[in-house]
Parts: sequence; C-alpha cells; structure tokens
Amino acid sequence: MAKIKVTQVKSGIDRPERQKRTLKALGLKKLNASKEIEATPQILGMVNAVSHLVKVENIGE
Repeated sequence: MAKIKVTQVKSGIDRPERQKRTLKALGLKKLNASKEIEATPQILGMVNAVSHLVKVENIGE
C-alpha cells in the first residue's frame, strides 16, 4: 500500500463537529501537525472530507 503524509494547514475551530472528529481520527491535533498514514480507501475518504483543512503529499511505499 502507498503511504501519504497529511498535514493540517487550517484550524478546526468553527468547523462542524464531524470535521473536528475526522481530524482527530486522522491523528491531527495541532496546526501544522503531520502524520504518515497508509492510503486505504477509508483514509482517503476521510482526507477528502477535510481536504480544505489539510495538505496531502504522496511519499510512496
């Protein structure tokens, strides 16, 4: 499976509770926090739901 690096670039403040929980589920707790995650269909769907708050980079395998 390929890996992706997800970085939070915008705050979750004043966002719907569902988006806040999605950021938390991705492991992003603070602004500019990054996580390397396996690019499964479930993770890609979560990233798509908060795409306006995060930056995504492919890092291969």
